[in-house]
Amino acid sequence: MNAILKRMSSLVVLALSTGVCAGVLGHRAFNRLVRSDVLALLARTGAREETLITETMLQALPEPVQRYLRHTGIVGKPIVRTVHLRQKGRMRTGPGRPWIPLDAEEHYSVQPPGFVWDGTMHLGLLPVGRARDMYLDGRGHMLVKAASLLSVVDARGEEMDQGSMMRYLSEMIFFPSAFLAANVSFEAIDDSSARVTLTDHGRSATGTMYVDEAGRLTDFVAQRYRMVDGRCDPETWSTPVTEYGEFEGLKLPIRGKAVWKLADGDLEYIDVTITELQYDVRTH
Repeated sequence: MNAILKRMSSLVVLALSTGVCAGVLGHRAFNRLVRSDVLALLARTGAREETLITETMLQALPEPVQRYLRHTGIVGKPIVRTVHLRQKGRMRTGPGRPWIPLDAEEHYSVQPPGFVWDGTMHLGLLPVGRARDMYLDGRGHMLVKAASLLSVVDARGEEMDQGSMMRYLSEMIFFPSAFLAANVSFEAIDDSSARVTLTDHGRSATGTMYVDEAGRLTDFVAQRYRMVDGRCDPETWSTPVTEYGEFEGLKLPIRGKAVWKLADGDLEYIDVTITELQYDVRTH
């Protein structure tokens, strides 16, 4: 990741030397790419669910999961089909590396599972990088461009598929009715945790949910592939929740971090806050 940041910095200088016009054209092209991906994602969503969530739907779940879902307030609410949110925060590429301000927009579909995330990284007022992370039709794809022009990362393959699916599973906390879907299963662990598995396109992703006595989800921990200098290795990955708020009448995590639990210490690499969230809003 350090090599990625260095390459991005040099490519930004090169991109700027080509002029503002090229940067504008690159930005517009990236926007078109993201919009095309979002439309493809939303085109796959099923019909709107009119069924309201009941207590009966929770009864077969492990007790910590029941406690968590009741705390969110989803009982009496409809099952969500699509999600649109915006985030602000910061990210970094390695220990000791500077934090980079980040603005992001994300779309999700629930059935079938999928997301498109569009993030812009800034240095001061200068947008230095644009990233699009995606999980669609069982495939993951990460694309990062310097100044929206020159590719820094273009990652696909089995590890990306697994990593993107794991990301989706961890972010279902933003639309908790998804935990009631037929392709989600649970295994009880103890009074404060349960194992959750998402199955999609013949592949499964599994992680552990941690829930406090009040029903707040406090962390999600799993094994996920980490890419370093083009190589992917499985590492323990944690996404602790640091703040709760309310959107769409539900109590939801609005701020959280992502942390790699490495042999030489924890690497916290992203810290984001949700600023907007809407359910079942179509993009035309």
